[in-house]
This record gives sequence, structure tokens and C-alpha cells, in this order.
Amino acid sequence: MYALQINQVSVRRASQMILEDVTFDVGVGQHWAMIGPNGAGKTTIMNLLAATTFPTTGTVHVLGDQLGRVDLRDLRRRIGHVTPRHPLSSNLSALDVALTGETATVELLGPGAYSDEIRHRAEMLCKEFGLDDPAAARWLTMSQGERGKALIARALVTDPPLVLLDEPSTGLDLATREQMVRTIGEMQETRPELTTVTVTHHLEELPATTSHAVLVKAGRVMAAGPVEEVLTSASVSECYAYPLTLERRRGRWSAFAA
Repeated sequence: MYALQINQVSVRRASQMILEDVTFDVGVGQHWAMIGPNGAGKTTIMNLLAATTFPTTGTVHVLGDQLGRVDLRDLRRRIGHVTPRHPLSSNLSALDVALTGETATVELLGPGAYSDEIRHRAEMLCKEFGLDDPAAARWLTMSQGERGKALIARALVTDPPLVLLDEPSTGLDLATREQMVRTIGEMQETRPELTTVTVTHHLEELPATTSHAVLVKAGRVMAAGPVEEVLTSASVSECYAYPLTLERRRGRWSAFAA
């Protein structure tokens, strides 16, 4: 059974081809890493998976539904999406940011939109990620790290079957990053039906539970499959056009110049 199916997808913007003939499938319960240099097309792929961008050609199925043939509001509520480009401009509290995950909206909806149960879950998630007073912390004055914590809580508030993590540790200090990696890893271990896709430039941010990987270069998929086969020194060096050595210790990766 597949959580995600991307079949011969191309995305064109004006005269520029962003993605070309991208194909790979993500099984239910798998945990994928998406790796590639800046400008490779990773964010565009993640936006397809989040049902916020549509392919120019090809098909995308998310949680069994094909983009273009599904109620997007319902689908997006089943997807947890963390992105450092979250388009919020108003001064919501961290708690309110987390609550918007329940309605798959950027802004907070009016009275009656959020149950006491969801409010409690949003507050507990914020506190789990180190936001001790989530009702007081405000978006416009939060640090980048605090915003990241609020967005992770937002992604998890509906307990979704699919979680997309686009550079989730942006702005986090070392201790908070490790807390985040541990929490994601524990979530993956305790929920066998959960599917995740994580974009990162730093392999050390991947939890040991990562099962598969896809390498993206110049708008194309260079390799996709089990993580042990894809994340090799040779393949990652080719992807970045730079000699790199990868090491794995206790399930976690590191990379350095060869």
C-alpha cells in the first residue's frame, strides 16, 4: 500500500522546467529523507506532496487521492506540513499557530472552530517542544527556532497519517535539534502506519528510523530506494558534485569532505 505515488511528474513555471519526469512511490509506514543541493527541486516536490502545488504533467496521489480529483481542504487536514516558509503575517501566539493545524489554515478561525480537546493537545505539543508559555509567545517576536517549534506542533496536532518535514530544524540550537530528532524518531517507532518525508541539507538531522531516501538533482530524481542503498558516499558526492564521505553510527549519519 502506498501513501504517496508520484508518476512522471513535471512542473514548469513560464519557460523554466522546475521538475522533469519525477517518479517514485512511498509506502505506508516508511520514513523518507529527501536530499539534494539548493535549487534541485526539493521544495517543489514537497509542495506537491502537501497538495499546495499541482503538476504540469503527470499524476500525484497523496493518501490514496489524486491531486485535481479530491477535496483539498479535507486532504490537507490529513497532512502535517512543517516549512520554514510558513506564510503567516499576523501576530498569532504559538498556541494559536499550533491550533491552525486542526483547520489546515494559515490564520486562526473564529470562536467554536477548536474544541477543548484540540486546544489541550496543541498546548501539550508546544510544551513538549520547549515552548513553556505558548499562549504568550508571539509569532512576530519569536526567534526562528521558536517558530520552528510552533510549526512542528501545528503539523502534529491532528495526529495525521502523513507528516512532511521541510528543513524542520532551521534555527534550532543543538540541544533542541536533538530533542526534535528524538521526538520524531519516537513518533515513527510508536506509530507503524505513520509516513514521513524529511528534507534536510544536514544528514545528522535524520533520525535512525529513516528507512528510505531520494536524491534530487537539477529537477530529476537521481536515486530512490532503501536508505542503505541510496545514502552512500559515492551517490551523495555525485548528487552534490563534490567529494563527500558518509559515516553512520548508531543509526545516525554524518558527512564531511573526502
